[in-house]
Amino acid sequence: MHLRAASRALGLVVAGSLLFACHAAPAETPAPAAAPPPPPRLIVAISVDQYAADLFAQYREHYTGGIARLLSGAVFPSAFQSHAATETCPGHSTLLTGVHPSRTGIIANNWFDPAIARGDKRIYCSEDERDPASTSREPVVSAVHLKVPTLGEYMKQADPRSRSVAVSAKDRAVMMMGGHSIDAAYWALKGQFVTLKGRTPSPAAMSANAAMAAIAARGAPAYAPPAWCAAHDRPVPAGKAGTPGSGRFALAPNDPDAFRVSPRMDAVTEDLAVRMVDENHLGRGPAPDILSVSFSATDYIGHAYGNQGMEMCIQMAELDRTIGKLFAALDARGIDYLAVLSADHGGSDLPERLDQQANPFAGRVDSALEPSPLGKAISADLGLAVDGPLLLGDGAAGDVYLSAKIPADQRPRVIEALVARLRAHPQVAAVFTRADLAALPVPTENPQDWTLAERARASFDPERTGDVLFLLKRAILAGAAPGPGYVAGHGSPWDYDRRVPLLFWRKGMSQFEQPAPVETVDIAPTLAAILGLKLPAGTFDGRCLDLDGGAGSTCR
Repeated sequence: MHLRAASRALGLVVAGSLLFACHAAPAETPAPAAAPPPPPRLIVAISVDQYAADLFAQYREHYTGGIARLLSGAVFPSAFQSHAATETCPGHSTLLTGVHPSRTGIIANNWFDPAIARGDKRIYCSEDERDPASTSREPVVSAVHLKVPTLGEYMKQADPRSRSVAVSAKDRAVMMMGGHSIDAAYWALKGQFVTLKGRTPSPAAMSANAAMAAIAARGAPAYAPPAWCAAHDRPVPAGKAGTPGSGRFALAPNDPDAFRVSPRMDAVTEDLAVRMVDENHLGRGPAPDILSVSFSATDYIGHAYGNQGMEMCIQMAELDRTIGKLFAALDARGIDYLAVLSADHGGSDLPERLDQQANPFAGRVDSALEPSPLGKAISADLGLAVDGPLLLGDGAAGDVYLSAKIPADQRPRVIEALVARLRAHPQVAAVFTRADLAALPVPTENPQDWTLAERARASFDPERTGDVLFLLKRAILAGAAPGPGYVAGHGSPWDYDRRVPLLFWRKGMSQFEQPAPVETVDIAPTLAAILGLKLPAGTFDGRCLDLDGGAGSTCR
C-alpha cells in the first residue's frame, strides 16, 4: 500500500511537472527568415537569337561551359515569346520591357505606313525615319519606335548612377534590349562595331574592331566538330541555295559575310562585351548596372544552313564556350552578377530536311501569297487599278497594308476580296482584319493554350498593324524560294518559333527546374523585384518568377 501510494504520488509530481512545463515554457518560435541577399551589382541579360526551346533540349546534355553553369540555376525550359510575330525585333522588345509587342509597339522587323512620303513606305523597327539620312535598308538607328521603357531605364530612374550597356551583331537587338537611354551601344556593320549617330566609338570599341579586323584579314581554319556532331553530317540539297549541312566554317581572308555567318561573330561580340565591362566599370559602381548581350550567330547560321546540320551542332558547342568565356571574365573581376539567358524567338529547319525526317507537311510558301502578285490578283478580281502597288507587305505572311491611293469607298471591297482569297488558299491557317484584332481582349491565360487569334492579338498595335493579317499553316516557311544565306527561318505563330529557354543564375543560388510554361515578359518583373525596384501595378504584362528555390521568395 505504501509503495502504491508512493508511486501514485510520484506520478502526480511528474504529471504536474509536465503540466507546468507545458504552461511555463515559452512557445518555440520559428527561426527568423534569412535576410534576402543584396541586389547583384550587375545584371547580365543574354539573348541567343533563334535559340528555340527544341534546340536547347536537343543539346543541353552536351553543354559543359557557360550554358552548363546556367543549368545549375533556375531553369525554365518552356518559356514563350507568346505573340504571333516571332521575329528578331518584336522578340527582343519583350525581354527587358516585360510587355508584349502590342504594348512595345514593335509588331515586326518592318512595317509599312502607306501615308509616309518615303517611296517604299517601309519602316524598319529600329530606325528614326524622321532623319532625312535614314532608309529602311540603311537606317539611322534609334529606339524611337519602342513605346515603353526597358529595365535599364527603370534602373536609371531609380538611381541615375546605374549604367546600361548593350552589344550585339544586330542593331535591333541593341535598341530593343537597351532602350532609349543606353550609356554604350554597339552593333556590327560592314565588319566593324559601330554606335549611335553623333557618338564616337570608344577606345575599347576601337580595340575590339582592330582585333576583329585582324582575324578577318588573315582568315581562319575550319572548326573541328565535337564527336557528338557526327550524326548531323548529312547535307541536304535546297534548290538554288546549294547543299546546306556540310560546312565547318573555314574562313578565307577578307570574307566578311562568312565571318558573320559563323561562331566567330559571337566570339567577337563576347570580346566587346568584356571590354565594355572594363571601360564602363560595370558591376563596380555605386548602383547596379546592366549589360545586355545578344548573340546573333545562331540566327545567321539557322537561316543559312537550317538548325539540324553540322553547322548548327558546331555552333551549339561554340556558343556554350563563348558564354563560358564571358562568365569567366566576370568571375576573374570579382563581380557579383546575376545572369539571365533567353531568346527572341525559335526557328524551324529547312523544309527539304523536314520532309526527309518524318514531316511531309513541310514546304515553302506559294509565291502567289506575296504582296505584289496578291495585289495584282485582287485588282483583276475587282477591276480596280491604282497608281503603284495595290498592297504593301514584308513577305508572304503577316501584315498586309492597302495602298493609300485606293479610294475610301473601295477599301471595304478590297479587304473583303483579300480576306476571301487568303482564306481559300490551302497554305493559310488564319486571316484577321484589323477590326477583328482590335475587338479581341488581351489574352491572359497560359500562353501555350492561346488560340491563333490571341497570339495575333499580342502583336497588335492599332497604329502599326496592317489592314489584314494572315498566318501560314504549320511547317510552311514564309520564304518562297531558298537562296544562299536563307534556306530556313522563323516568324510563324507555331510553338517551334514561340518556345524558348529561360535560365537564371547567380552564385549561391539553389538549382531547380520548373517545366510549367512561363513567358519572356516575366524576365523584367523578376529582375525588377530582385533589384528592389518599386514600379506601379500594370507596369508589366508578365509576373515575377520566384527564383529562391526554397521557402523564401525573391518576389517580395
